[in-house]
Amino acid sequence: MNPPSPHSPPNPHSPPNPQAGPAPLATELLGHPPGTRLPLLNCDDFGLDEDVNLAVVEAVEHGVAASCSLMTCCPGSAHALRLLRERPGLPFGIHLTLVCDTDAPGPRWGPVAPAAAVPSLLDATGRLLPATPDGRARLLDRARPAEVEREFRAQIEAATGPGLHPTHLDFHCLADAGRPDLLDLALALGAEYGLAVRVWLAPALERLRARGLPVVDHPFLDSFTVPLDDKPAHYARLLAALPPGLSEWAVHPGLATPTTRPGDDDRRVRRSDHAFLVDPRTRELLAEHGITVTDYRPLQAHWPRPADRDTTPAVSDSFNTAAPAPPTVEP
Repeated sequence: MNPPSPHSPPNPHSPPNPQAGPAPLATELLGHPPGTRLPLLNCDDFGLDEDVNLAVVEAVEHGVAASCSLMTCCPGSAHALRLLRERPGLPFGIHLTLVCDTDAPGPRWGPVAPAAAVPSLLDATGRLLPATPDGRARLLDRARPAEVEREFRAQIEAATGPGLHPTHLDFHCLADAGRPDLLDLALALGAEYGLAVRVWLAPALERLRARGLPVVDHPFLDSFTVPLDDKPAHYARLLAALPPGLSEWAVHPGLATPTTRPGDDDRRVRRSDHAFLVDPRTRELLAEHGITVTDYRPLQAHWPRPADRDTTPAVSDSFNTAAPAPPTVEP
């Protein structure tokens, strides 16, 4: 491996400098002046189904959302990929997925890699485990890193190629990939493919800040945790109180459909997110509070690129034979 250029981004696996002082805000690392309030406003679950896909595109092209994250193992992924190829300027990342939403329409999702190559990730029918607390815990208890790498790599490869230029990796229903060893694997794949990686739990944030990488400065917001009652007013209060630095909101826009049930909270979350993102008053709120929305491209420029690491595979079949670390799941 050649010695790094003095202009190379920091290596996420290099040891931190014990003499370094407090890490600057990510906004300062990205070249913004002190006091800048900079939210990453990212639409998760692109590829879930066509109604979600259309809502996501509208939220980015005509609303205030800045980017989206593509799920490549879902029924709507082919439609989403077509939309992306038609819109080469639409920023997107890859929503790495190891569990299946239990309320998703149609059959349970399967892997992108051949099922025979990733048996520790699947149930007895060859499908992904459910995204319930029990299903996620079972997955994280038994997932072999080599098989997770195969599946992550297959999902990344499905979202790259002519007309497709992803910016980052993030995770569906598994905070920071659910286990420290799996997050390290994702960081290695991000460096290999030249992608930033969403990180939002304290241990990893501290480690990556110490290496000079721009990561969020404040707690991550998942729109499924925002109260449905009076949601626009709640979002308005959050924007007014947004602190200086880099934040991230993972929003989940979707359209109402003829089959939407009145008590379907999943679709209520998605409909209300979509309504907020495309409402002209939301853009006025951002301007009123001096808030600039961003996507992952500025972060991607600061994260390791393929030339900044060697070409050793991320993991091998013998990786981490010790018991896995305790799982971490999103709410």
